[in-house]
Amino acid sequence: MGSFKSDQNVSFAAPRAFGKRLKSDLKETFFPDDPFRQFGDGGGAVQRVKKVLKYFVPILEWLPKYNLSMFKYDLLAGITITSLAIPQGISYAKLATLPPIIGLYSSFVPPLVYAVFGSSKHLAVGTVAACSLLISQIIGRVASPEEEPTLYLHLVFTATLVTGVFQATLGFLRLGILVDFLSHSTILGFMGGTAVIISLQQLKGMLGLTHFTSKTDVFSVLHAVFTRTNEWKWQSAVVGIVFLLFLQFTRFLRNRNPKLFWVSAMAPMVTVVVGCLFAYFINGSQHGILTVGHLSKGINPVSIHFLNFDSKYISVVVQTGLITALVALAEGIAIGRSFAIMKNEQIDGNKEMVAFGLMNILGSFTSCYLTTGPFSKTAVNFNAGCRTAMSNIVMAIFMAFTLLFLAPLFSYTPLVTLSAIIMSAMFGLIKYEEMYHLLKVDKFDFCICMAAFLGVALLSMDVGIMLSVGLALLRALLYMARPATCKLGKITNSSLYRDVEQYPNATRTPGIIVLQLGSPVYYANANYIRERIFRWVRDEQTISDTNDGSVEHVLLELSGVTSIDMTGIETLVEIRRSLQANGIQMGIINPRIVVMEKMIASDFTETIGKENIYLSVDDGVERCRDLVPKLKQTDGSGESSISLCTGI
Repeated sequence: MGSFKSDQNVSFAAPRAFGKRLKSDLKETFFPDDPFRQFGDGGGAVQRVKKVLKYFVPILEWLPKYNLSMFKYDLLAGITITSLAIPQGISYAKLATLPPIIGLYSSFVPPLVYAVFGSSKHLAVGTVAACSLLISQIIGRVASPEEEPTLYLHLVFTATLVTGVFQATLGFLRLGILVDFLSHSTILGFMGGTAVIISLQQLKGMLGLTHFTSKTDVFSVLHAVFTRTNEWKWQSAVVGIVFLLFLQFTRFLRNRNPKLFWVSAMAPMVTVVVGCLFAYFINGSQHGILTVGHLSKGINPVSIHFLNFDSKYISVVVQTGLITALVALAEGIAIGRSFAIMKNEQIDGNKEMVAFGLMNILGSFTSCYLTTGPFSKTAVNFNAGCRTAMSNIVMAIFMAFTLLFLAPLFSYTPLVTLSAIIMSAMFGLIKYEEMYHLLKVDKFDFCICMAAFLGVALLSMDVGIMLSVGLALLRALLYMARPATCKLGKITNSSLYRDVEQYPNATRTPGIIVLQLGSPVYYANANYIRERIFRWVRDEQTISDTNDGSVEHVLLELSGVTSIDMTGIETLVEIRRSLQANGIQMGIINPRIVVMEKMIASDFTETIGKENIYLSVDDGVERCRDLVPKLKQTDGSGESSISLCTGI
């Protein structure tokens, strides 16, 4: 604040035209990264068209530069993530109460679409557990997957279409700001709570139960498990525990030595193959070990004619689509950015939303359900050394080969194997250390995290996420309604002014109080700002009376005020009037262009006087020091007439 003195005067230029201000505001809201700057760098019409196509279709940017040395890495990464995609696809489809083949279909078409339109080099496309369970929970309310499997499947395809349309629309309109309302704390708690209930639900497969609850909360799941002890099959439990221990051991090896990532990546596929052989040779169904059942050959059949927009179900379909769209976007974009940062690269969040939207739209037409960028598969893709999105194309090719020739072999996969795979994956989503870190750093963030965690685990997934988002919005409202203000003092042997609470040795100038406002001033916080300024003045007056001094000038440092409305301006007028009534002069320091334009348009600059608006804190303090005689009026007893209880 005011780190140097300057002869430059404050700019009182006429406010910009409405159209210019609107253009600037829209640009900052929707185009903060200025994506169109590259289209104005010269060149003919053909060059501009090429740039536009490369911008909207990223594969056109990297494919011409692609070479064999890059393909070697992408081939290895693609084969590795395929080995993970097959068991995960079957597992998460069962979690969504869908036919297992749908999970395999969902790893064929969507990765191809993402490879064309996605901006991340490392993201691997696939189904995810949280959205799979959300789909099952919400759509299961109106269509039972057991009693009405065809209707249920068609509604899932329709919800996937809604998800895709919503995601693509957000991307085209550059409304990624909506995803930001799902804070890190919310996602952390949501994923942790989801992991708990998904893990508990796998007890059905681990124990070989044939009857189970459709509810997802902890109490209902545990009640279903322990009231059906007569259905428990010890053979299934033993096989499940062995597989789970094996999977956890491979995760342990990967954590101890990251170079062994491939061991953990291949473990689910090894588990499935061993499980299939085991179930086949011992005829597992006769020993309480249930299997997936028939899986037909062939790549994705067209499903566009299955989309169901019946008014009886449309509200639930739309609800499912919107909720899962936001969750999938938050997870996929966050994961893509995390791995891009590791390589000092960036991804475009709006392009990612468009890519996710298009792959879900086309997926709904080709018998797929919701896909995004799962963490486990992306981590494997990254560690395998992928260079471009070609690894997704490789995965899609191998998945097509599996669908055409190998799918029936996986019909012997024991359900207990899938349960073990899901439980092992879920254990990694409960981030105890991060939750504890939140508790140490920010108690409110921890409460937001716990609202999602406990809400999902004890109530339901949609209620849990709404509770957490509600708390996060409440916190944001509190920040806006009760913005930070501070008193500034001068750092010794410098011209810097800093918060006196943070820097207790900063010195105040006698008779002058400098206050910094750090947020927009508008109707929701104007009254609080007024009362807070008066309290600062009263507190300073108490100190001044003790030191035989008095407050003569109040300077408001506004460089942190990004906007102001008419209520805010009227509040400043009232503050000035009240201060003047008590012999105190008010000054304004460094208002930003948007604030200055409002002040000029409302004649506030004339009301306060242009001579009382300063470029820097130093300029303001020096000017106030030069003002004589003192403006403070005293009564006959020599005491200040300032009211410490009323008025100020």
